[in-house]
Amino acid sequence: MELFNTIFYFLIVIGILVFIHEFGHFAAARLMGMRAEIFALGMGYRLFGYNKVTGFTFGKLSEDIVLGEHTDYRLCAFPIGGYVKVAGMIDESMDKNFIDSEPQPWEYRSKPVWKRMVVITAGVIMNFLLAFIIFYSITLIKGKTITDSTTIGYISNGSPAKTSGLLPGDKIISINNHPVSSWEEVQSNLYFENLGEALSFVIDRNGAKQTINVTKDKVGDLTERNFGIAVGNISAEINDVVSDKPASKCGLQKGDMITEFAGTPITHSQQLTDLIRFNANREVDVKWIRDGKTLDCKITPSADSTIGVIIAGKYTGPIKKESYNVITAAPKAIGDMYYLGVELFFKTIVKIFKGEVAFKKAIGGPVKIAQASAQSAEGGFLSFIGFLALLSISLAVINILPFPALDGGHFIMLMYEGIVRKPVPHKVQIVIQNVGFAILILFMIFVLYNDIISIK
Repeated sequence: MELFNTIFYFLIVIGILVFIHEFGHFAAARLMGMRAEIFALGMGYRLFGYNKVTGFTFGKLSEDIVLGEHTDYRLCAFPIGGYVKVAGMIDESMDKNFIDSEPQPWEYRSKPVWKRMVVITAGVIMNFLLAFIIFYSITLIKGKTITDSTTIGYISNGSPAKTSGLLPGDKIISINNHPVSSWEEVQSNLYFENLGEALSFVIDRNGAKQTINVTKDKVGDLTERNFGIAVGNISAEINDVVSDKPASKCGLQKGDMITEFAGTPITHSQQLTDLIRFNANREVDVKWIRDGKTLDCKITPSADSTIGVIIAGKYTGPIKKESYNVITAAPKAIGDMYYLGVELFFKTIVKIFKGEVAFKKAIGGPVKIAQASAQSAEGGFLSFIGFLALLSISLAVINILPFPALDGGHFIMLMYEGIVRKPVPHKVQIVIQNVGFAILILFMIFVLYNDIISIK
């Protein structure tokens, strides 16, 4: 069932993103007076499709069929990517039969440079627009809830934080000279801003400021988000119980608040997780609160260090809420889009080239995207569409890069044509397209390989 959910949400995410991107190209081409011969979701062999000439058909279309101004809408065998075949354009379809013929009025190559630029950039624009609509809607409906605390509530055993000198109760003032005023800012500085770097914490401990330095070799792999500190006031509330597991046999139910495990009072949900892991295959006492009553039983965590519960980790500390109206939500959404989707993307790329962050940890392919899609869906609808928005921005940014076979590569050739008043020769375009596409395929294989070997 877990594998099914992972595949299901992956196909939904990829399907939406590819459709939005390719629809941008399709709509722009039609608007600019060009024929869109094919609108494909997926790559490779045509499984089935529809057009106004043949109707709904399975398999490959006969080469004798002339669609004219009509489009064949198809689903292809490999659910990675998609494309729109615009008449008279050299693209990933590898169609070059038109090169030796005279340009027709409905073809891409016959249109002014600016119209072709509109078509090329339309996919990226649609991806950004989708992300904006999602960010804007979430901001307008939900606003922003800020964890108004930077005080460490728990430090995981065996984590880099455990040996750093940090202690529960420390209030973090700054990280690497960046002031922090919320736990969201603490996490951003730890897991985004300072990836691959040594860490310097300024803390308030019992009213006195201290500086704690953690060398680069002691920081750990922050791409795994495992530095080991958690904000205080996180109760161990059960969100779900798996049947036929130790917890269900013990009588634990959804909504129960675990207060003690293995004789240790529970002050933080992460503390409970660590205690369960530490006591695998060992019978211990567990206590919880239900409807104001304290209940208890003996429980034995399984060999895989679980008891069959999903802990909600409910925050009960101080918060700040920010609300936005139809006007103020727009700049907030744009700011979040830029920071989360663009700025952090390029910062990560720079860190990869500097060797500060491992490529296989920072870059995810189809497998990691599928896993992240399913995980985001578990967090609810807003979590899922938020992930979709971030992925849409990433797709837009990647596509606009000036690399052959990507939209950015086509745009560079159009810029060249606009400057010198002469198009890049078709044969050169074909070579560039083929080389770029081959490199992209090899890169995708490499990324997929990294995904597979990193599966846990």
